[in-house]
Amino acid sequence: MTTEGIWPAVLGRFDWHALPFVRAWEDPTASEIIGACAAAIVVIGAVVTVVLITRLGKWRYLWSEWLTSLDHKKIGVMYIVIAFVMLSRALIEAVLMRMQQAAAVNHPGFLAPDHFAQLFSTHGSIMIFFMAMPFLTGIINYVMPLQIGSRDVAFPLLNSISLWLTGGAAGLMMVSLVIGEFSTGGWSGYPPYTELAFSPGVGPDYWIWAVTLGSIGSTLTGLNFAVTIYKMRCPGMQLMRMPLFVWTALCTSILMIFAMPPLTLATALLALDRYLGFHFFTNDLGGNMMNYANLFWLFGHPEVYILILPAFGVYSEVVSTFSSKELYGYTSLVLATMAIALLSFTVWVHHFFTMGQSADINAVFGIATMTIGVPTGVKIYDWIWTMFRGQVRFTVPMLYSLAFMMTFVLGGFTGILLAFPPLDYLVHNTVFLVAHFHNMLIPGLLYGMLAGYHYWFPKAFGFRLDEKWGRIAFGCWVIGFYLAFMPLYVLGAAGMARRTQEVFEPAFRPWLYVAGLGALVLFCALASLFIQLWISIRDRNANRVFAGDPWDGRGLEWSTSAPPPEYNYAVLPHVHGLDPFFDGKRRGDCYTAPASYDDIELPKNSMTAPVIGVVGAATAFGLVWHMWWLVVVGALAIIATVIARSFARDVHRIIPAGEVERAERNWLRAVTDATPIPREVEMTSVNQGLAEVCR
Repeated sequence: MTTEGIWPAVLGRFDWHALPFVRAWEDPTASEIIGACAAAIVVIGAVVTVVLITRLGKWRYLWSEWLTSLDHKKIGVMYIVIAFVMLSRALIEAVLMRMQQAAAVNHPGFLAPDHFAQLFSTHGSIMIFFMAMPFLTGIINYVMPLQIGSRDVAFPLLNSISLWLTGGAAGLMMVSLVIGEFSTGGWSGYPPYTELAFSPGVGPDYWIWAVTLGSIGSTLTGLNFAVTIYKMRCPGMQLMRMPLFVWTALCTSILMIFAMPPLTLATALLALDRYLGFHFFTNDLGGNMMNYANLFWLFGHPEVYILILPAFGVYSEVVSTFSSKELYGYTSLVLATMAIALLSFTVWVHHFFTMGQSADINAVFGIATMTIGVPTGVKIYDWIWTMFRGQVRFTVPMLYSLAFMMTFVLGGFTGILLAFPPLDYLVHNTVFLVAHFHNMLIPGLLYGMLAGYHYWFPKAFGFRLDEKWGRIAFGCWVIGFYLAFMPLYVLGAAGMARRTQEVFEPAFRPWLYVAGLGALVLFCALASLFIQLWISIRDRNANRVFAGDPWDGRGLEWSTSAPPPEYNYAVLPHVHGLDPFFDGKRRGDCYTAPASYDDIELPKNSMTAPVIGVVGAATAFGLVWHMWWLVVVGALAIIATVIARSFARDVHRIIPAGEVERAERNWLRAVTDATPIPREVEMTSVNQGLAEVCR
C-alpha cells in the first residue's frame, strides 16, 4: 500500500484543515480567530489540568477515590462537575450569539453564518443533554438514596457506566471544538438538512454520536433510579410517605425509560441514512422526514418534564424547609406530578404545528397542551399556601424558588398563547418562541438545580456556601434572564426570525442591545458562582456543619453527618410518617445510638465504567472521522471489558461493625458538643449543623 493509501486508512477523512488553528492561520477572520481561541482554551485547560494533577501527585487519589468509585454520592458530584463545565461553554456561546446579533444590524457582524449556526447548535445540545441532564441526574443520585433510607442505588456499577457514557459524550462535544466542526442543524438535528446530501461534513456525525451515548446513559439511569425507589426504600417508607423530591425523581425515571429510546432510535436511523445510504428520512426512495420529527419530539416533549420535574421536587423541599411548615397539599402535589408525567406524552405534536397536520390533529394537541398547565398550576398554589403564615427565611435556595414562581407564571401565559395552533403558526419561527422556552424551561430547571446545589451542598461537603456571593449570583441570574429574553417577546411579535445571524430591520437594534446586555449579566452570574465556590472552600473551616442539619431539615438526608459516611446510615432507619427526621427532633429521639451495629457490605471500586466510557467515546470519534480501525478496536475492547467483568467474583468489601460504631459515636459526640442555633443565625458562622428545635 502506498503512503497515499496508508494515511486515509489510519486518519480517515481527517486533514489539517480540520484544525481551527490551521483555518485561522490561512484565513485570519474574526470568526476563525474566535474558533481557534475556543479550541486553544480547551487544549490549554486540558493540559493545565493534567499538569496540575501530576504536580500535586493526585492521580492515584483521583483514580481510587473518585473515577472508579461506585458510591452514588461521588457519582452524583461528578455528574454536577460535568454540568458546570458544560454550562460554562454553553453560556459563553450564548453571549457570542447575542453579541453577534447586536452587532449585525445591516452589518455582517464578527461571526460567519456557518460559525453562528454551529454556536446555536452546540448551545442547545449542551444545555439540554450535557448541562441539564447531568445536573438533575447528579442531584437525584446524591439525594434520593439518602431520602429513602438506602445505602446505595440498586445497580451501582450501572450507575457508574451511565456517568462515564455521559462524560464520554460530553468529551466528544469538547473535542468537536478542537478537531473538525460541529453540526449546523440545531439541537434537534432535523433532516433532510442533516442528511449527507446537505451536510457532508463531520458536524452532524459529532451530534449523532454524542447524543446517542448520552441518551443510552440516561436510559440506564432511569432504569436504575426506578428500581431503587421501588425496591430499596427503608422499612416504613410507603409510597405516600416519600418526600416530594423522590416522587419527582420516580416520575422522571419513568419518563427517561420511555422517552429516551425514541431519541436513540431517531439518531440510529439518521446514522444509517448517512453511513449506509438508507433512506428513512430523505425526500426520495420512500423516506419521510416527518417520521424523524415524530420520533424526536416523542422524546423531546417528555424531555421538557424530565428536566422540570426534579426542579419541582427541589422547590417542594426548599419551600417547606425554609417556611418551617409541613408541605401543603402533599397528596395533590403527588397526583399533579403523576398527571404531568402522563400528559407529557400527549402533546409532542405542538412542536410542529406548522408542518402540515390537519386542523383536527392540531386542535387535539392544542387542548392537551393547555390541559397540562392545570397540574402545574396546582403545584404553584400549593407552594404559595405552604409559605402562607410560615416562618419564611429568604435564603439563597428560597430566593431561587420565589424567582422561579414569578418567571414561570409569566412564561406560562405565553405558553397558553402558543397552545393555539393559529397563533403558534404566526410566531413559531420567531424569537418569541425562544423567549418562551428560555422563560419557562431554562430558569425552571436552572433555578431549581441551583437551589438544590445551595440547599444540599453543606450535606455533601460539610460546609456551607458563602451567602453573600450566592445572593450576588442570584441577582445576576434573575436580572440577566429578564434582560436577555423579555426583549425577544417584542422582537418575535414584530417578526424577527430565530437562528438569525444578520438582522436587516434597524428598529430591532435597541432590543438586541438590551438582550446583549442581559447575556453579559448572565455571564457575570456564572462567574459569581465560581467566585462563591472559591471563597467557600477558602473559608470552609469557619462554616463547618458536621452535625449535619444546618437548615432544620425534615427528611432523612439531614439525619446523618455532613458529609455522610460512604454507607449513608450506620443502621437503616425506620420511618412512621412523612417528615421522619423533623418529627424525631420534636420527640427528642433522632440522635440516639442504636443498640448494636453490624458489618456493612459495599461494592468495590471498578475500572469497568471508565474503560467503557473512554473507549465508547473513542469509538464514536472513529465513527465521526471514518477511522474504521478505531471503531473495530473500540467495539472489541468494550465487548472484552463486559465479558471480563462478568467473570469477576470478588466485587464487594466489608466495613467492620467496629469501624461503623466508631464513626457513628464520633458524629453523635459532635452533635452533643454543637450549640443548637435559631433560624435567625443559620446563615452565619455559628451554625455548626445543629438546628434549634422549635415546637
